Amino acid sequence: MADSISHEHARHMRRALTPPEAQLWTQLKGRKLEGLKFRRQHPIGPYILDFYCAERNLAVEVDGMIHGDPDQARHDERRTTWLALQEVSVLRVASCDVRDDVEGVLNAIRDAAFTRKA
Repeated sequence: MADSISHEHARHMRRALTPPEAQLWTQLKGRKLEGLKFRRQHPIGPYILDFYCAERNLAVEVDGMIHGDPDQARHDERRTTWLALQEVSVLRVASCDVRDDVEGVLNAIRDAAFTRKA
């Protein structure tokens, strides 16, 4: 469960999506992908997930160039480990892949959603 600070921060982040996040959101909102309901900038515990599908316990994270930084990569790994303990799978996609191959990203999300045990 996220605290009220996380909820407020998530609310702010929903209004400030990056261009790749906004592009992906247009493809996910309204159950457009296989009828799956995604939430954007969804808080879970101390983290805010870019996109989250509760029925499949799947987080989709859109990673920009900062995620190549060693410190950020270690943070991402700790975050993924914590989420796995909460039974949330994490699919990381590069922001340039969203920009250049959104269909490929949607296929990867579809595969992750339906190959994972619910």
